[in-house]
Amino acid sequence: MTAFGTQFSDQFITAEYRDGSWHKPELKPLAPMPMHPAAHVFHYASTCFEGFKAYRWADGSVHIFRLHDHVARMQKSAASLHLPVPDADLLAHMVLDVVAANRDDVPELPGALYLRPTLIGTLPNIGAAASPSTEAMLYVLTSPVGDYFAGGIRPLKILIDDVNARSTTQLGSTKTGGNYAAALGPTLAAKDEFGVDQVLFCPSSDVQETGAANFLVIGDDHVLTKPLDSTFLHGITRASTLALAHDLGYTVEERPFTVAELLDSIKTTDAALSGTAASLTPVGEMVYQGQTHVVNPGSEYGSVIKLRDALSAVHSGEREDTHGWLTQVD
Repeated sequence: MTAFGTQFSDQFITAEYRDGSWHKPELKPLAPMPMHPAAHVFHYASTCFEGFKAYRWADGSVHIFRLHDHVARMQKSAASLHLPVPDADLLAHMVLDVVAANRDDVPELPGALYLRPTLIGTLPNIGAAASPSTEAMLYVLTSPVGDYFAGGIRPLKILIDDVNARSTTQLGSTKTGGNYAAALGPTLAAKDEFGVDQVLFCPSSDVQETGAANFLVIGDDHVLTKPLDSTFLHGITRASTLALAHDLGYTVEERPFTVAELLDSIKTTDAALSGTAASLTPVGEMVYQGQTHVVNPGSEYGSVIKLRDALSAVHSGEREDTHGWLTQVD
Protein backbone atom coordinates (compact mmCIF):
# COMPACT_ATOMS: atom_id res chain seq x y z
CA MET A 1 0.00 0.00 0.00
CA THR A 2 1.29 3.46 -0.90
CA ALA A 3 1.70 6.29 1.60
CA PHE A 4 -1.53 7.49 3.23
CA GLY A 5 -3.44 9.89 0.98
CA THR A 6 -1.34 9.46 -2.18
CA GLN A 7 -3.45 6.86 -4.02
CA PHE A 8 -6.83 7.88 -5.48
CA SER A 9 -9.83 6.19 -7.06
CA ASP A 10 -10.48 6.62 -10.76
CA GLN A 11 -13.67 8.65 -10.32
CA PHE A 12 -14.59 11.73 -8.30
CA ILE A 13 -17.67 13.93 -8.12
CA THR A 14 -18.05 17.69 -8.48
CA ALA A 15 -20.76 20.34 -8.16
CA GLU A 16 -20.54 24.04 -9.01
CA TYR A 17 -22.17 27.03 -7.34
CA ARG A 18 -22.87 29.90 -9.73
CA ASP A 19 -25.68 32.35 -10.43
CA GLY A 20 -26.90 31.93 -6.86
CA SER A 21 -27.50 28.18 -6.81
CA TRP A 22 -25.85 24.77 -6.73
CA HIS A 23 -25.83 22.90 -10.03
CA LYS A 24 -26.32 19.19 -10.52
CA PRO A 25 -23.32 17.09 -9.38
CA GLU A 26 -21.26 15.30 -12.02
CA LEU A 27 -19.49 11.99 -11.51
CA LYS A 28 -16.43 12.00 -13.76
CA PRO A 29 -12.99 10.46 -14.29
CA LEU A 30 -10.38 11.86 -11.92
CA ALA A 31 -8.38 14.55 -13.68
CA PRO A 32 -6.84 17.98 -13.01
CA MET A 33 -9.45 20.75 -12.76
CA PRO A 34 -9.04 23.88 -14.90
CA MET A 35 -8.99 26.95 -12.65
CA HIS A 36 -8.63 30.66 -13.35
CA PRO A 37 -5.37 32.02 -11.88
CA ALA A 38 -7.41 34.74 -10.15
CA ALA A 39 -9.66 32.25 -8.36
CA HIS A 40 -10.50 33.45 -4.86
CA VAL A 41 -9.10 30.31 -3.21
CA PHE A 42 -5.56 30.98 -4.50
CA HIS A 43 -5.38 34.49 -3.09
CA TYR A 44 -7.67 34.59 -0.04
CA ALA A 45 -7.69 30.96 1.16
CA SER A 46 -11.43 30.44 0.73
CA THR A 47 -11.41 26.69 1.28
CA CYS A 48 -12.56 24.05 3.75
CA PHE A 49 -12.63 20.28 3.73
CA GLU A 50 -13.57 17.13 5.62
CA GLY A 51 -11.90 13.76 6.14
CA PHE A 52 -13.66 10.53 7.08
CA LYS A 53 -13.84 6.88 6.04
CA ALA A 54 -15.93 4.12 4.51
CA TYR A 55 -15.34 0.56 5.77
CA ARG A 56 -15.92 -2.84 4.17
CA TRP A 57 -17.41 -5.34 6.59
CA ALA A 58 -16.80 -9.07 6.55
CA ASP A 59 -20.09 -9.63 4.70
CA GLY A 60 -18.96 -7.33 1.87
CA SER A 61 -21.24 -4.42 2.76
CA VAL A 62 -19.78 -0.89 2.87
CA HIS A 63 -20.52 1.61 5.64
CA ILE A 64 -19.58 5.28 6.04
CA PHE A 65 -18.75 6.42 9.58
CA ARG A 66 -20.59 9.54 10.80
CA LEU A 67 -21.39 10.87 7.34
CA HIS A 68 -24.03 13.33 8.49
CA ASP A 69 -21.87 14.72 11.30
CA HIS A 70 -19.11 15.46 8.82
CA VAL A 71 -21.58 17.09 6.45
CA ALA A 72 -22.85 19.31 9.27
CA ARG A 73 -19.31 20.29 10.27
CA MET A 74 -18.47 21.18 6.67
CA GLN A 75 -21.54 23.38 6.49
CA LYS A 76 -20.33 25.22 9.60
CA SER A 77 -16.86 25.61 8.12
CA ALA A 78 -18.29 26.98 4.89
CA ALA A 79 -20.46 29.46 6.78
CA SER A 80 -17.52 30.68 8.87
CA LEU A 81 -15.56 31.39 5.65
CA HIS A 82 -18.62 32.99 3.98
CA LEU A 83 -18.49 30.42 1.20
CA PRO A 84 -21.72 29.16 -0.40
CA VAL A 85 -22.97 26.54 2.06
CA PRO A 86 -23.73 23.19 0.42
CA ASP A 87 -27.16 21.73 1.09
CA ALA A 88 -26.81 18.79 3.48
CA ASP A 89 -28.64 16.35 1.20
CA LEU A 90 -26.60 17.49 -1.81
CA LEU A 91 -23.29 16.82 -0.09
CA ALA A 92 -24.42 13.56 1.55
CA HIS A 93 -25.64 12.18 -1.77
CA MET A 94 -22.41 13.24 -3.50
CA VAL A 95 -20.46 11.23 -0.94
CA LEU A 96 -22.75 8.21 -1.26
CA ASP A 97 -22.62 8.34 -5.06
CA VAL A 98 -18.84 8.58 -5.28
CA VAL A 99 -18.34 5.76 -2.75
CA ALA A 100 -20.78 3.59 -4.71
CA ALA A 101 -18.92 4.39 -7.94
CA ASN A 102 -15.60 3.42 -6.35
CA ARG A 103 -16.95 0.58 -4.25
CA ASP A 104 -14.37 -1.90 -5.54
CA ASP A 105 -11.63 0.34 -4.13
CA VAL A 106 -12.81 -0.05 -0.51
CA PRO A 107 -10.09 -2.24 1.05
CA GLU A 108 -10.67 -5.08 3.45
CA LEU A 109 -10.31 -4.19 7.12
CA PRO A 110 -8.24 -2.79 8.73
CA GLY A 111 -7.98 -0.65 5.59
CA ALA A 112 -10.65 1.85 4.54
CA LEU A 113 -11.68 4.25 1.78
CA TYR A 114 -10.70 7.73 2.94
CA LEU A 115 -13.17 10.43 1.84
CA ARG A 116 -12.17 14.04 1.22
CA PRO A 117 -14.99 16.51 0.41
CA THR A 118 -13.48 19.89 -0.45
CA LEU A 119 -15.07 23.30 -1.05
CA ILE A 120 -13.17 26.12 -2.77
CA GLY A 121 -14.02 29.66 -3.80
CA THR A 122 -13.62 30.02 -7.58
CA LEU A 123 -14.64 33.64 -8.24
CA PRO A 124 -11.92 35.14 -10.50
CA ASN A 125 -11.32 38.42 -8.67
CA ILE A 126 -8.01 39.45 -7.09
CA GLY A 127 -9.68 42.56 -5.69
CA ALA A 128 -11.99 40.53 -3.44
CA ALA A 129 -9.87 40.47 -0.27
CA ALA A 130 -12.69 42.02 1.74
CA SER A 131 -15.58 40.19 0.09
CA PRO A 132 -16.56 36.52 -0.20
CA SER A 133 -16.42 34.32 -3.26
CA THR A 134 -19.85 34.14 -4.89
CA GLU A 135 -18.78 31.18 -7.01
CA ALA A 136 -17.56 27.84 -5.70
CA MET A 137 -16.62 24.29 -6.52
CA LEU A 138 -17.49 21.33 -4.28
CA TYR A 139 -15.84 17.99 -4.96
CA VAL A 140 -15.27 14.66 -3.25
CA LEU A 141 -12.11 12.56 -3.65
CA THR A 142 -11.74 8.98 -2.46
CA SER A 143 -8.45 7.36 -1.47
CA PRO A 144 -7.91 3.70 -0.52
CA VAL A 145 -5.76 3.57 2.60
CA GLY A 146 -4.22 0.79 4.64
CA ASP A 147 -3.91 0.31 8.36
CA TYR A 148 -2.29 3.41 9.83
CA PHE A 149 -0.65 1.13 12.42
CA ALA A 150 0.67 -1.47 9.96
CA GLY A 151 4.05 -1.45 11.70
CA GLY A 152 2.51 -1.50 15.17
CA ILE A 153 1.57 1.38 17.43
CA ARG A 154 4.38 3.84 17.93
CA PRO A 155 3.87 6.20 20.87
CA LEU A 156 4.43 9.82 19.91
CA LYS A 157 6.78 12.42 21.34
CA ILE A 158 5.28 15.91 21.52
CA LEU A 159 6.49 19.37 22.48
CA ILE A 160 4.35 21.47 24.81
CA ASP A 161 4.18 25.07 23.55
CA ASP A 162 2.61 27.28 26.22
CA VAL A 163 2.95 30.51 24.22
CA ASN A 164 1.54 30.05 20.73
CA ALA A 165 -1.94 29.08 19.55
CA ARG A 166 -2.56 26.70 16.66
CA SER A 167 -5.05 29.05 15.03
CA THR A 168 -7.11 32.19 15.57
CA THR A 169 -10.08 32.25 17.91
CA GLN A 170 -12.31 33.01 14.92
CA LEU A 171 -11.26 30.04 12.79
CA GLY A 172 -9.94 27.46 15.24
CA SER A 173 -13.02 25.27 14.85
CA THR A 174 -13.08 25.66 11.05
CA LYS A 175 -11.52 22.79 9.09
CA THR A 176 -9.58 24.96 6.67
CA GLY A 177 -6.12 24.52 5.20
CA GLY A 178 -4.88 27.78 6.71
CA ASN A 179 -5.01 26.28 10.20
CA TYR A 180 -2.76 23.42 9.17
CA ALA A 181 -0.41 25.83 7.39
CA ALA A 182 -0.20 27.96 10.55
CA ALA A 183 0.85 24.94 12.63
CA LEU A 184 3.34 23.61 10.07
CA GLY A 185 6.20 26.03 10.79
CA PRO A 186 6.23 25.55 14.59
CA THR A 187 5.86 21.78 14.14
CA LEU A 188 8.77 21.48 11.71
CA ALA A 189 10.93 23.70 13.92
CA ALA A 190 10.11 21.53 16.95
CA LYS A 191 10.94 18.36 15.01
CA ASP A 192 14.33 19.77 14.06
CA GLU A 193 15.20 21.05 17.55
CA PHE A 194 13.66 18.43 19.83
CA GLY A 195 13.01 15.38 17.64
CA VAL A 196 9.28 15.44 18.38
CA ASP A 197 6.37 14.31 16.22
CA GLN A 198 3.91 17.08 17.04
CA VAL A 199 3.43 20.29 19.02
CA LEU A 200 0.71 20.53 21.66
CA PHE A 201 -0.44 24.15 21.60
CA CYS A 202 -1.23 25.47 25.08
CA PRO A 203 -1.39 29.29 24.87
CA SER A 204 -1.31 30.89 28.33
CA SER A 205 -1.08 27.31 29.70
CA ASP A 206 -4.52 26.36 28.28
CA VAL A 207 -4.11 22.80 26.93
CA GLN A 208 -5.73 22.77 23.47
CA GLU A 209 -4.66 20.51 20.56
CA THR A 210 -1.81 19.66 18.21
CA GLY A 211 -1.45 20.83 14.64
CA ALA A 212 -3.53 17.96 13.26
CA ALA A 213 -5.28 16.20 16.15
CA ASN A 214 -7.25 16.66 19.35
CA PHE A 215 -5.64 15.79 22.69
CA LEU A 216 -7.01 13.59 25.48
CA VAL A 217 -5.77 12.37 28.85
CA ILE A 218 -7.03 8.80 29.27
CA GLY A 219 -7.02 6.77 32.48
CA ASP A 220 -8.40 3.36 33.36
CA ASP A 221 -11.82 4.82 34.11
CA HIS A 222 -11.76 8.48 33.11
CA VAL A 223 -11.07 10.79 30.17
CA LEU A 224 -10.12 14.46 30.37
CA THR A 225 -10.14 16.88 27.44
CA LYS A 226 -10.70 20.54 26.72
CA PRO A 227 -14.36 21.62 26.30
CA LEU A 228 -15.55 22.70 22.87
CA ASP A 229 -15.01 26.34 21.95
CA SER A 230 -14.01 28.30 18.86
CA THR A 231 -10.25 27.94 19.39
CA PHE A 232 -9.82 24.33 18.25
CA LEU A 233 -11.30 21.75 15.90
CA HIS A 234 -14.40 19.88 17.07
CA GLY A 235 -13.09 16.46 16.10
CA ILE A 236 -15.50 13.69 15.18
CA THR A 237 -13.07 11.03 16.46
CA ARG A 238 -12.83 12.98 19.73
CA ALA A 239 -16.62 13.07 20.03
CA SER A 240 -16.90 9.35 19.18
CA THR A 241 -14.25 8.43 21.73
CA LEU A 242 -15.97 10.40 24.48
CA ALA A 243 -19.33 8.78 23.67
CA LEU A 244 -17.84 5.28 23.75
CA ALA A 245 -15.99 6.07 26.97
CA HIS A 246 -19.31 7.08 28.53
CA ASP A 247 -20.89 3.85 27.27
CA LEU A 248 -18.08 1.87 28.92
CA GLY A 249 -18.62 3.55 32.26
CA TYR A 250 -15.78 6.05 32.16
CA THR A 251 -16.03 9.42 33.85
CA VAL A 252 -15.74 11.96 31.03
CA GLU A 253 -14.53 15.46 31.90
CA GLU A 254 -14.63 18.26 29.35
CA ARG A 255 -13.06 21.23 31.13
CA PRO A 256 -10.11 23.59 30.86
CA PHE A 257 -6.85 22.34 32.36
CA THR A 258 -3.34 23.74 32.55
CA VAL A 259 0.08 22.49 31.55
CA ALA A 260 0.96 22.04 35.23
CA GLU A 261 -2.10 19.82 35.75
CA LEU A 262 -1.27 17.88 32.59
CA LEU A 263 2.31 17.19 33.66
CA ASP A 264 1.10 16.03 37.05
CA SER A 265 -1.59 13.75 35.58
CA ILE A 266 0.69 11.95 33.11
CA LYS A 267 2.78 10.59 35.97
CA THR A 268 0.09 7.90 36.33
CA THR A 269 -2.23 8.37 33.33
CA ASP A 270 -2.01 7.78 29.57
CA ALA A 271 -2.45 10.46 26.92
CA ALA A 272 -3.45 10.28 23.25
CA LEU A 273 -4.04 12.22 20.07
CA SER A 274 -7.32 11.60 18.23
CA GLY A 275 -8.12 11.99 14.54
CA THR A 276 -9.64 10.22 11.55
CA ALA A 277 -6.38 9.00 10.02
CA ALA A 278 -4.89 7.32 13.09
CA SER A 279 -7.91 6.97 15.38
CA LEU A 280 -6.30 7.15 18.85
CA THR A 281 -2.51 7.32 19.03
CA PRO A 282 -0.75 7.09 22.41
CA VAL A 283 1.69 9.77 23.53
CA GLY A 284 4.87 8.38 25.07
CA GLU A 285 6.86 11.49 25.90
CA MET A 286 6.31 15.22 26.34
CA VAL A 287 8.99 17.88 26.13
CA TYR A 288 8.47 21.05 28.16
CA GLN A 289 10.98 23.80 28.80
CA GLY A 290 13.84 21.56 27.74
CA GLN A 291 12.86 18.65 29.97
CA THR A 292 11.42 15.34 28.74
CA HIS A 293 8.52 13.85 30.71
CA VAL A 294 7.69 10.17 30.18
CA VAL A 295 3.94 9.57 30.02
CA ASN A 296 2.74 7.03 32.59
CA PRO A 297 6.13 5.27 33.00
CA GLY A 298 5.90 1.53 32.49
CA SER A 299 2.53 1.80 30.76
CA GLU A 300 1.74 -0.26 27.68
CA TYR A 301 -0.96 2.28 26.73
CA GLY A 302 -3.76 -0.12 27.60
CA SER A 303 -6.22 2.66 28.39
CA VAL A 304 -5.74 4.16 24.92
CA ILE A 305 -5.84 0.80 23.14
CA LYS A 306 -9.08 -0.19 24.90
CA LEU A 307 -10.94 2.84 23.55
CA ARG A 308 -9.29 2.59 20.13
CA ASP A 309 -10.37 -1.05 19.86
CA ALA A 310 -13.93 -0.12 20.87
CA LEU A 311 -14.03 2.49 18.11
CA SER A 312 -12.56 0.07 15.56
CA ALA A 313 -15.20 -2.49 16.52
CA VAL A 314 -17.94 -0.02 15.56
CA HIS A 315 -16.20 0.67 12.24
CA SER A 316 -16.08 -3.06 11.46
CA GLY A 317 -19.59 -3.93 12.64
CA GLU A 318 -18.27 -6.09 15.49
CA ARG A 319 -19.80 -3.73 18.05
CA GLU A 320 -23.42 -2.62 17.89
CA ASP A 321 -23.86 0.90 16.51
CA THR A 322 -26.07 2.20 19.30
CA HIS A 323 -25.50 5.83 18.27
CA GLY A 324 -26.63 5.57 14.63
CA TRP A 325 -23.20 6.57 13.33
CA LEU A 326 -23.01 4.27 10.30
CA THR A 327 -24.58 4.83 6.87
CA GLN A 328 -24.69 1.80 4.55
CA VAL A 329 -23.85 2.35 0.89
CA ASP A 330 -26.32 0.69 -1.46
